[in-house]
Amino acid sequence: MSKVPAADATLAVLTYLAGQTRPVAASRIAAELGLPRSSTYDLLGALVEGGFAIHYEHERAFGLGAAAYELSSAYQRQAPLAVFGRRATDGVVAEVGESTHLAVLHGRDVLYVVESRAPGRPSLVTDVGVRLPAHLTASGRALLAALPTAQLRAVYDGVRELEVREPTAGLGWSAARVLSEAKETRERGHAVEDGEITPGMASVAVAVRGRTGWPIAALAVTFAAGTDVDALPALRRAAAKLERSLA
Repeated sequence: MSKVPAADATLAVLTYLAGQTRPVAASRIAAELGLPRSSTYDLLGALVEGGFAIHYEHERAFGLGAAAYELSSAYQRQAPLAVFGRRATDGVVAEVGESTHLAVLHGRDVLYVVESRAPGRPSLVTDVGVRLPAHLTASGRALLAALPTAQLRAVYDGVRELEVREPTAGLGWSAARVLSEAKETRERGHAVEDGEITPGMASVAVAVRGRTGWPIAALAVTFAAGTDVDALPALRRAAAKLERSLA
């Protein structure tokens, strides 16, 4: 125990939330950490205000917020995920001959942390540090589909309409469509995207999971739509190797 009990309690709450697979009620957090309920609510309120936690009103529960993802993303950019991720994407490029990238989930966005561009291929919008709506990208769809359904519902709780970058068959995006797309992605075993980010370009992606099964990143290959590119075997091998490296 440090000389700053409030800091200890705050770190304990954040660490606890990071280890959960879905939002958790404040009463459970207090009970499992041995904290006074009033103090727990005060801490959670401060974390919500700072963006480190989210209060899901309909579920009466709390989960990690975007600011916490910022910290994890900064670590991932600087440490093992970026190092091992670069090896993974370079390996897929060498095998498939198409540009490959690694992304992490950042709230309802994906943040690209590694990109390996194949020789002779055009530049993409998925450069390192770029954020895009998760529901529109293959990487994001792979990550969303890998979340527990309750967590996925919580992420889009209260959202009525979502961004569309390139119109696709006149369909808009809603939370219900995100859930439907996630179900299809799980059944298929990989995520796909065709022209919704950049016209004429398509992507396929697979999730990279941690030891607990939680999705920590997604590997994706982007190529000209309509071309005969079978990137999935290479992506799956690279994802499995990356999971072993990060274990």
